[in-house]
Amino acid sequence: MNDYPPVDRLPAPEQYGRLHVRTTDLGPARWLTERAPGRGRFGTVAGVAAPGFASYARVLHPASLDERPVRWAAVAAAYGRELAPGTRWHEVIGMDEDYNNASEYGLPGLWDEHPGEGPTPPAVAEALIPVLARHTTTPERCWFGLWHGYGRWEFGHVPTFETPGREEVLLAGALSDAISPVSLDEFAELPDLWWPQDRAWCLGGDVDLTSTYIGGSHELIAELLALPDPETLAVAEGDRVG
Repeated sequence: MNDYPPVDRLPAPEQYGRLHVRTTDLGPARWLTERAPGRGRFGTVAGVAAPGFASYARVLHPASLDERPVRWAAVAAAYGRELAPGTRWHEVIGMDEDYNNASEYGLPGLWDEHPGEGPTPPAVAEALIPVLARHTTTPERCWFGLWHGYGRWEFGHVPTFETPGREEVLLAGALSDAISPVSLDEFAELPDLWWPQDRAWCLGGDVDLTSTYIGGSHELIAELLALPDPETLAVAEGDRVG
């Protein structure tokens, strides 16, 4: 549900923001493609992030009211519904999966825009970066995956690596540069996948999701769950995603 202005596809850049586009040696992503049989399947938490971590968290992309973030829990409470770890946005607001079957759009005074579908929103990413940096020894050396099908840049001739259901362009840079693609233009997506060189954690998103998923240590996930924002829920690696 990304509403882009009509533009021609742009040539693949050598840098995506401050992240370097890798055109050779996709070896740093091999651990993601060599998944254990039966784990990390398409449509699961570990299929979005990566299997094998001690704990996992689901970070909810906020809804909004007048462009201000709104928590899912507040919306669920207004509709008299419970927010569980696997609850999807359309279930919160009583619509079908295509956001139909509602007499009104939004709820006056509470929300007027759905959560953003796609990779981690920049404001959410900005809140996550300091926490993620505390839980890796290599914050200055990180790797990123960007789905080649977003349509703004022509990555057709750039080599890709496979994740469940997607093909990703490999990017390299510091963790602090993860949000730098927005310097290209306001519609530039952040990478779907982030992981540090020491593989202490893995963050994953997807073009069709309104949540970001993170696998890591118990300590990392506990710190994320304790944050006042963004809104975060504990999940398991085999849980289904929206």
